[in-house]
Amino acid sequence: MHTLLITLLVIVSIGLIVVVLLQSGKSAGLSGAISGGAEQLFGKQKARGIDLVLHRITVVLSVLFFVLTVLVSYFAI
Repeated sequence: MHTLLITLLVIVSIGLIVVVLLQSGKSAGLSGAISGGAEQLFGKQKARGIDLVLHRITVVLSVLFFVLTVLVSYFAI
């Protein structure tokens, strides 16, 4: 059981890393924070298309990562 959970945790971890890296950047960095990035910060921009899908996958994988981590620590030898 412990080996199965560790394997699932590794797969979810790799998937989470890949999905986070595929997401587009949402900030302009330090230059955007200093010189007028407030429009983007306070504007109502909703994620659409692939960004929305990647966001939802990130949330699901994050919850799975947390649950699997707790289960691995519970079933540790």
